[in-house]
Amino acid sequence: MDNSQEKPQAQKVIITANNNQQAMLLEIQRLQFAAIELNLYLDTHPDDQQALMSYNSIVPQLKQRIASYEQLCGPLFHFGMSASQQSWQWINSPWPWDM
Repeated sequence: MDNSQEKPQAQKVIITANNNQQAMLLEIQRLQFAAIELNLYLDTHPDDQQALMSYNSIVPQLKQRIASYEQLCGPLFHFGMSASQQSWQWINSPWPWDM
C-alpha cells in the first residue's frame, strides 16, 4: 500500500472528528441558550412551574453534554470550570472557540 492511499483515510478521520466536535458544540450551545433564556424568564416569573420544569430538565442534559465533550475533546471552560485529565490540555488545538 502506498502513502497516497493512506492520506485520504487519515483526512476522513480528522474531518469526521471535527464534524463530531462541531455537532457536540452546537448541541451544547443550543442547551446553553435555552437554559439562559429560561433563567432570565424565571427571574421575572418565578412561579411558572412549566418553565421551572423545563429549566430543571435542560440543566442535567447540558451538564452531561459538557462532560461528554470534555472527555472526548478536552476542556471546554477555563478558570476552574473544567479539570484537565492527564496534562494541561489548554495548549491542544483546536480550541472550542476556533471551531
